[in-house]
Amino acid sequence: MSKKNTKENRPTKEFVFQKRNYLFLFIGLACIALGFILMSGGGSNDPNVFNPDIYSFRRIRLAPTLVLIGLGIQVYAILLNPHKKKK
Repeated sequence: MSKKNTKENRPTKEFVFQKRNYLFLFIGLACIALGFILMSGGGSNDPNVFNPDIYSFRRIRLAPTLVLIGLGIQVYAILLNPHKKKK
């Protein structure tokens, strides 16, 4: 009795992540990048001059919130099961 390697006996190669996972990964990455871009700037060339713009709503509230939302989306994308059937 010899076993032949047919298409039925071969294991199928499949990626862990599917298209939907990658979509959410890129959305999360874009949110994180946007958060860091919004956080940048506000400095001063002269160290003796204080720039109160570093304490703006954009840098203190909005940007860190976007980064945290992006990290949450990343976790969701990793834990998302693409093989689960929708009802």
